[in-house]
Amino acid sequence: MATQRISDEPAYVLHRYDWSESSLILEVFTRHHGRIALVAKGVKRPSSSFRPILLPLQPLHVAFGGDAEIRTLKAAEWQGGHVMPTGDALMSGLYLNELLLTLLARDDPHTRLFDVYAQVVQVIASEHGEALQSALRAFELLLLREIGLLPLLDAQTMTLVALDPEGRYSLVPEGGLRQTHDADRASLSGRQWVALQQSLAESKPFTATLRACSEVMAQLKPQLRTLLNYHCGVTTLRTRQMMIDLQSL
Repeated sequence: MATQRISDEPAYVLHRYDWSESSLILEVFTRHHGRIALVAKGVKRPSSSFRPILLPLQPLHVAFGGDAEIRTLKAAEWQGGHVMPTGDALMSGLYLNELLLTLLARDDPHTRLFDVYAQVVQVIASEHGEALQSALRAFELLLLREIGLLPLLDAQTMTLVALDPEGRYSLVPEGGLRQTHDADRASLSGRQWVALQQSLAESKPFTATLRACSEVMAQLKPQLRTLLNYHCGVTTLRTRQMMIDLQSL
């Protein structure tokens, strides 16, 4: 049986770790093949042409081959467009990568999610700080929807009763969307949840959801954080804890 070779595949490096003195294992998010593992042989040598481009948050086209769980990187080309983010923007990008590494199974394509990820990376690299938090919330919602972990946001999950536009509702890990007390700060009105659901259904969902999230960021952030931690099986994601530690210095 011939070994499969894939060429010119859009990709981003999510994580990299040592495999030998001269080689790395890469966790890569590709557009048509999902999350895959690649061995980059000789990439740690000073003479390697791959060394300066196999970095997180950089748009690449890669070629790879092999039938094993870990395939072999054959070629990689940087697609340009932006420099490496720094500071809070870099940490935000690494946070997205941790979500993908934790929640996506290998070899499970998510073409729409890849396109959204590429858009969020552009926002992160643009240093438009005012849009960063909205972009993160939009990505979290679209990721959860893509992998089937987000309930419908226009009805109560347990009863499927339509939301009262003036009522207050919270998104909780084991109960989905449910009615809550007016005094609960981590809640949104029925009208706001419906607006989020409608934005997710738009033909350009990232732009629409980013706009909808900008109106409710303070209330939405803790609810999505709790939901994501639950599905990731942790109390705090490592990148989140790193940001907390850095802010305490």
